[in-house]
Formats: sequence, structure tokens, C-alpha cells
Amino acid sequence: MIGERLKELRTLHGMSLRQLAAQADVSATLLSQIERAVTDPSLDTMRRLAAVFGESVSSLFADVTVSSVSISRPGNRSMLIAPKGRVSYERLTPGNGQLEVLRAVLQPGEMSADEPRGHPSSECVYVIAGNLIAQIDGVDYMVAAGESVSFDARLPHRYRNTSSSPTEIILSVTPPNP
Repeated sequence: MIGERLKELRTLHGMSLRQLAAQADVSATLLSQIERAVTDPSLDTMRRLAAVFGESVSSLFADVTVSSVSISRPGNRSMLIAPKGRVSYERLTPGNGQLEVLRAVLQPGEMSADEPRGHPSSECVYVIAGNLIAQIDGVDYMVAAGESVSFDARLPHRYRNTSSSPTEIILSVTPPNP
């Protein structure tokens, strides 16, 4: 699905694989593999690609035939893959440009980003299991299972699991982060 959408956006913008690769600072080989669904792009790669098109990351998941009803089923969800030591996300919502809901399990020592960063959105994180450190604007907030934290995502932030057990979360972002 991402590959099809990427090819559609690239074609709409009249770009070759090499042109897009140069602008996104990735290899044309990687782009070809993504378009052919041979590999999934990392979250960083998706951010770079979305930026080239002036779109949000969620737009890379957009389906041409968007329905007003969407059922998200395990096994059919796309993943936002992150580098080792950083959390990967499972998308629970379609890319409709209004709301992004993600599920993640942070293993002990994992974090959402190396450094806190902000973006023009609102976020809410609900902790299903374990404990989460939500670092927001330089302050660490401990959020336990059953609790949530909501904030203006323009403030630099990141999430960390400093415990010895996995932490499962649901993250909602509106509008989705580019």
C-alpha cells in the first residue's frame, strides 16, 4: 500500500526514481524496493519522502478510495519501522489527514527519538501496560498503566521506557505529524 501510494505521488509530481531519491537523500534502489513492496521504509525515510511532496507521513498511507468507515485488523496494519533502540509503531487508523492513532510496545531501554522534537499537533498517549517516561519541554512525566498524558506537541518531546518490562501505549496525534 505504501509503495503504490509513493509511486502515485512520484508520478503526480512528474519525478523519476532518481530525482525523488536525490531530493529525499535516499537511494533509488531503496525507493524501487519500497514501490515494489519488497521492503518497508523506516519512519525517517517516510518523513523525508513526505517532506519532498509537502505532505504528512500519513498521506503515504492514503488510499485513493477512502471510506468514511475503516476497520483496523491485526495482520493488515502497516508499521512505521524505526532503527534499533527506537520504538516502531503499528498504525490503527487510515491515512485520512485528520487523525493518526498508533500502537507501540517500547522494550526496556527503547525510546521514540534520540532527541526531543516538536511538531504542530496535539498528542495524547494512553499507557496500556507498564510505565512510560514522557519527556515534554525538558520535564520527565511518569505515566503508569491506565493513565494518559495530553499536550501541545509543538513542545519538544519524546517517550522512553526506563523500566525492565515492556511498555504498551496508544498514541493519538491530530493532525498527523509530517
